[in-house]
Amino acid sequence: MKRFLVLSLAAAMLFAASAALAQTKVISITQIVEHPALDNARKGFMDGLKEAGVDAKFNVHIAQGNSATNVQIAGQMLDEKPNLVLAIATPGAQVCAQKIKDIPVLFTAVSDPVGAGLVKTMQAPGGNLTGMTDMPPVDKQIELIKTILPKTATIGIVYNAGEANSVSQVNAVKAAAAPLNVKIVEATVANSGGVYQAAKSLVGKCDAVYIPLDNTVVSAFESLVKVCDENKLPLFSSDNESVGKGAIAALAVDYYAMGKQTAAMGKKILDGAKPADLPVESLKNLDIHLNLKAAKAQGVTIPEAVVAKAVKKFE
Repeated sequence: MKRFLVLSLAAAMLFAASAALAQTKVISITQIVEHPALDNARKGFMDGLKEAGVDAKFNVHIAQGNSATNVQIAGQMLDEKPNLVLAIATPGAQVCAQKIKDIPVLFTAVSDPVGAGLVKTMQAPGGNLTGMTDMPPVDKQIELIKTILPKTATIGIVYNAGEANSVSQVNAVKAAAAPLNVKIVEATVANSGGVYQAAKSLVGKCDAVYIPLDNTVVSAFESLVKVCDENKLPLFSSDNESVGKGAIAALAVDYYAMGKQTAAMGKKILDGAKPADLPVESLKNLDIHLNLKAAKAQGVTIPEAVVAKAVKKFE
């Protein structure tokens, strides 16, 4: 009888341990590059799931902007047998769409999910991927630049033409700028090492520089700031985090808040919802961030009406 009780107790403990292990969700995360905006999206996602009561083990992979590493990460994540994959930014999401077919994939910080081939439509994704878009309201961003610099006639853009999200945003900028009689001058790069020279090529050709949500360019943002400060060339960004690094202003989404909203979608999937049935979401609340120190360095006086509307100011 004693031996039976011991065996029963051991079996019960093993069952309890197995049950606890089964409740812990494995979530694999791929991120193309380290950058404050993408880092905040990841942190918001992890915090959001924790607040929702999800017991999860996170395996975080960062490709450091390397395309080959980006592809390798997809294979590593498959080996981890996750319950859910989170792809932060377009390059990682595109590789996941190609390589991962039988695991739910959630993406965030993707500008154009349809154009990137991730979903069929925003309302009906149709496959094993869904998530959140961070496509900024480029018309309002151009209007902000014109409000701060009313005489702006030409805007320069530095971007990687190999990033589908950047191409989509640049096309949107052109469409938004045309009715305002603003001309767009492009300077493309293939990697972060070309950002400095691309920025220098715009000196004397434009009244301001605008940076889209480009993973290659934001990873070398300091190079842009250096050129713009030295040449009194006003620099504007699509993400608020770059304002703290030297851009004058941005009207953009809060990436930490986006991460938390993405976590709410992740909780639905972990509870049994199918990505195909979850429409792609966007964050509606937009904030103005200003860098008054950068404005001074780049020879710009920001109107008081804009300063008054700013949610955050760097001085």
